[in-house]
Amino acid sequence: MPDAISHADFVLPAPPQASVAVHQSPARFPVRRIICVGRNYAAHAREMGRDPDREPPFFFMKPADTVVDDGTTVPYPPQTNNFHYEIELIVAIGQGGTDIRNERALDHVWGYGVGIDLTRRDLQLQAREQGRPWDWGKGFDLSAPIAPLRPVSDVGHPDAGRIWLAVDGTLKQDSDISKLIWPVPDIISICSQSMALKPGDLIMTGTPEGVGPVRRGQVMTGGIEGLGEIRIPVG
Repeated sequence: MPDAISHADFVLPAPPQASVAVHQSPARFPVRRIICVGRNYAAHAREMGRDPDREPPFFFMKPADTVVDDGTTVPYPPQTNNFHYEIELIVAIGQGGTDIRNERALDHVWGYGVGIDLTRRDLQLQAREQGRPWDWGKGFDLSAPIAPLRPVSDVGHPDAGRIWLAVDGTLKQDSDISKLIWPVPDIISICSQSMALKPGDLIMTGTPEGVGPVRRGQVMTGGIEGLGEIRIPVG
């Protein structure tokens, strides 16, 4: 495959580059793909009916173009009656690699942010019960709202801090990122053993307990200590 392909080589106009805002910068972070970690908080694993023991983590994906900027109104998606929020720590990869050692994993991080893994829970659970992929429940349009990312040079590498989400001002999720079963260095190292991480990859690291439904007209707000907040109305 050629290293570089000009626009003249495509039979259709190339789609726009998916991207996420950067805090206090006009430049944006280009998104290559979104890697998501399932059940990475013990209490959330329990509320989903699973054993929270520290078994190897598992992953699923969201398309890059599911990203949504902070403040955007997200339409209530089709084919679901159980639309859920999941507040998450976002890791933005700035340096690629394979077989990354745990002790060097943070060298590959460009920055961090706050995101919401929106989920069509009924479709996800139906797929789980049938042994099918989660894509239809997780990877639908506009399912990855992400607040402006903050570079490591500004925020360091947070390994503790409150993570929370509220719906119409009522607190629903309230935990700490120190409770991640598999913290950020482990996740990066494990991912890189299976696929090459590259600049532009985003990792959604999992959600704490308290997930639940959101309805049309409601507003989700959330945040992570030191990384800012996010606000997403549901249309």
